[in-house]
Amino acid sequence: MKLKKIVTLAAVVLGSLSLAACGNKNNSSSSSDKEITFWFGGDASTAVEPIAKDFTKKTGIKVKIQSIPWSQYLDKMLTAAASKSGPDAMVVGTTSVAQYADSKSLMDVTKYVEKDKEFKPSNFFEGSVNTTKVNGKYYAIPWYVETRVLYYRKDLLKQVGYDHAPKTWDELYDAANKLAKRGKNMYGFNVDAAEPTFGFMFARQNGAKLIENGKTQFNSPKMIEALDYLAKFYKSGAAPRQDLKLAIGQSFGGKAPVPMFISGPWMVSGIEKDSGLKKSQWGVAELPKGKVNNLSNTGGGDLAVFNYSKHKKEALEFIKFMSSRKEQLKFYKTSNSMPTLKSAWTAKELDTDTMNVFRKQLDSSEPMPAIKQWDTIGQSYVKAWEKVAVSNASVKSTMDTFNKESQALLDK
Repeated sequence: MKLKKIVTLAAVVLGSLSLAACGNKNNSSSSSDKEITFWFGGDASTAVEPIAKDFTKKTGIKVKIQSIPWSQYLDKMLTAAASKSGPDAMVVGTTSVAQYADSKSLMDVTKYVEKDKEFKPSNFFEGSVNTTKVNGKYYAIPWYVETRVLYYRKDLLKQVGYDHAPKTWDELYDAANKLAKRGKNMYGFNVDAAEPTFGFMFARQNGAKLIENGKTQFNSPKMIEALDYLAKFYKSGAAPRQDLKLAIGQSFGGKAPVPMFISGPWMVSGIEKDSGLKKSQWGVAELPKGKVNNLSNTGGGDLAVFNYSKHKKEALEFIKFMSSRKEQLKFYKTSNSMPTLKSAWTAKELDTDTMNVFRKQLDSSEPMPAIKQWDTIGQSYVKAWEKVAVSNASVKSTMDTFNKESQALLDK
């Protein structure tokens, strides 16, 4: 099932400018001090262009928006840092802040966070703020946030005796198995093998610590217990072992081969447009509670200033502008990317049944560890978990190996 992010959030933005032009032309003698370059991952320029135009109208500072595919973003940023020539401002994925800070790509903005009321950490969700900090210093400002909730077919759950979304691990497993008995090629729940944070979310719900005092805890008893729970869905036939290669309308609409899954807000528009479902037939709910909690993952995008920019003042001004309530709400309208500014959630456009669930889940949501190796660890987890999902490998032996490899990565 294709539950990967579609258009919004992680890949929302911007124009089709050539990557050959990715160097910061502010060094050129023909450049104006009233122009800054802004890097973003993705190719939908319509999401940010209105904000940039408003900023130019207000300040006279032009913004050159440059699109860079997320798959190339890291390499481009590291190259820019090495050459000390890059953008002025940029968006940074929440799990990448530590790595970019380590490469000296990002400006330390701690003094601005501590003095400027617009950047005050209490203005934003705590989980988002935590993604901007590395070793006690701030290297970015929260911009948009996402978290994961449970999507479910209300009508089909009622047919198996549930008038509500599963609230606990036990209910999730029970409902999934009952739904899987509907017939051939029918399942109850998707255990997303391609999502790097999936298993870690459930481990935390079981009270597991991912990394403690510089030591990886990926084979701790609590984490193994959580992952064994997820593996049960494969073994019972309640979850598909491999991606079904179905669009959301095929997997969740109609008879719904997969009537429950966990994902972020980017799935809402796809369901509304492609599933053919009435609003009464589906819904979202906070994640079912494990033994300890129902923690979800905090993700999204942060705003940062390139450490070697010659226009730091203007870049900070642009970041402050984009961080305002008005512009965060405008970005939500153009991209469905949820605001990190808590005050923005009083807006009527966010006062819906669906968005209220996301809002509640944000209070029980934490980011992945702020270490430079995390993106690599996440991708390594996906490869390790595939052995469990497809080949029925032992969770314990798989995670023993994964933990050892991850610790070696941290120790480098």
